[in-house]
Amino acid sequence: MRASVCRDPVMTTLVLSDAERRKLDESDDGLFYAEPRFVQHLDAAFRARLTRLYQERIPAGAVVLDLMSSWVSHLPEEVGYGEVIGHGLNGQELQANPRLNRHWVQNLNVDQQLPLADASLDAALIVAGWQYLQQPEPVACELLRCLRPGGVLIVAFSNRLFPTKAPRIWSEGSDADRLAAVARVLIAQGWPRPELLAEATRARGPLGWIGGHGDPFFAVIATRP
Repeated sequence: MRASVCRDPVMTTLVLSDAERRKLDESDDGLFYAEPRFVQHLDAAFRARLTRLYQERIPAGAVVLDLMSSWVSHLPEEVGYGEVIGHGLNGQELQANPRLNRHWVQNLNVDQQLPLADASLDAALIVAGWQYLQQPEPVACELLRCLRPGGVLIVAFSNRLFPTKAPRIWSEGSDADRLAAVARVLIAQGWPRPELLAEATRARGPLGWIGGHGDPFFAVIATRP
């Protein structure tokens, strides 16, 4: 392990083992995401909870990074932001996202350095994306570099995933293991101990009326010191 000061993207503290980074499908991620998927990967109950969380934690006028984004960002429609910057692996999906002011395409499993200035963001968001990172430590380090003091990082996910593209630490872990893994990586890079959320959601429509559950909601929330 190398001690981390999070000033240089290569100076990270490695947390995952080589085995934990492996995935069933080691082919180029760019090929897997080459075709746009204009679908919702998480149900309406999860998405509503996520939007409420954003409304609570991200102030109007903030500069927001939606990392590993797609054609929707789940930000509250009634809130105006200074800028929303998108990143992902499919340019067509990003182009179709109406909340993004600008975007770029980059494979974070190949290159983790973000093309953003130091202390240039107020909030960074990752939704249903962390589970595909094979090198989460330098990504966490880069986000710490790019956020302003007091800026917030929100990593949200459920129990859905593309199993062949998720590293073993995620595909073979429990929900509690996944929350702990994200927190462990962040803390190792110098983030303060994050807040962990694990909540049930109620399904929308008739199923919810009789107590049916939606996708479970998990989030790791960290604030840059």
